[in-house]
Amino acid sequence: MTTTPIIAQKSAHPADRFAIGFAPLLLDEVYQLADDPGNGAVVMMSGTVRDRTDGKAVEYLEYQAYEPMAIQVFAAIGWEIRSKWADVTHVVIHHRIGKLKIGEISVLLAVGCPHRGEAFAACQFAIDTLKHQAPIWKKEWYVETDGRTASTWVSIGACEELDC
Repeated sequence: MTTTPIIAQKSAHPADRFAIGFAPLLLDEVYQLADDPGNGAVVMMSGTVRDRTDGKAVEYLEYQAYEPMAIQVFAAIGWEIRSKWADVTHVVIHHRIGKLKIGEISVLLAVGCPHRGEAFAACQFAIDTLKHQAPIWKKEWYVETDGRTASTWVSIGACEELDC
């Protein structure tokens, strides 16, 4: 995983697809965007809203993003993947913003490649780098022990340390 920020120097590779939006994310759609006759593997990662964080019952999450910069980061991740794994055919990163309920998908990533090893490695690189570099924040709404609803903002970059 890279520790220095990567910044898009150019637009996305023509085969790659990046999106941020309010609409629910669709597994089949993202898979199809990464599929290619030359692929031996399409590896996907789906991040979902879970019902507990740090022992607290989560009610729902709210995601916000600085969209223009986030899309640039997604494109930079795509270019970095292509520099490390030259056989990658497609990189797809879709992130949802807005209010998400328990069980809803917040992020979908897919990497198409002729070989599964490279596809797995590239997909892991993509989510790890996204979490550290994309300007995306989530607000967790949860129930306190006294029954009151409370919330806290968390940068997704802090999630690795916090196990978000």
